[in-house]
Amino acid sequence: MAVISIEALPELLAGGKTLAGLDLGDKTIGVAVSDRGLSFAHPRPVILRKKFSLDAARLLAQLEKDNVGAIVLGLPVNMDGSEGPRAQKSRAFARNMATLSDLPFVLWDERLSTVAVERTLIEMDFSRKKRAGKIDSAAAAFILQGALDRLQSLDRGDLR
Repeated sequence: MAVISIEALPELLAGGKTLAGLDLGDKTIGVAVSDRGLSFAHPRPVILRKKFSLDAARLLAQLEKDNVGAIVLGLPVNMDGSEGPRAQKSRAFARNMATLSDLPFVLWDERLSTVAVERTLIEMDFSRKKRAGKIDSAAAAFILQGALDRLQSLDRGDLR
């Protein structure tokens, strides 16, 4: 099942499944997972990237442990709405993962997510070194929380 719309998620997450959020970096994969009520995003430890097959195996093991039913993948869209090389890497990651797992992906516009998270960590007085170790999972949680909020608004019938 590769890429789906966010509107298709509710029926896929029935039965207590959770939703994962990913922030792909060149050196790490930030991971966050929702609660079973699909209300809150919780950061998980980052996955240090080595080789796709190893990264995928670690990621899939974590997702299985967290009873994940679908994945929200941050799509780094340019400020003008166009997609550059980083967005293409994210799409390729989803395609490659689809050969290893039936978990569906929702591509989520992540414009400014890392900037917002970094500002928050600075406001919380995290040192540069501590921020570096937390930024990717915090960005994944930020991306996931945006998707969870959208799911909640769909559930209420809000038009946004």
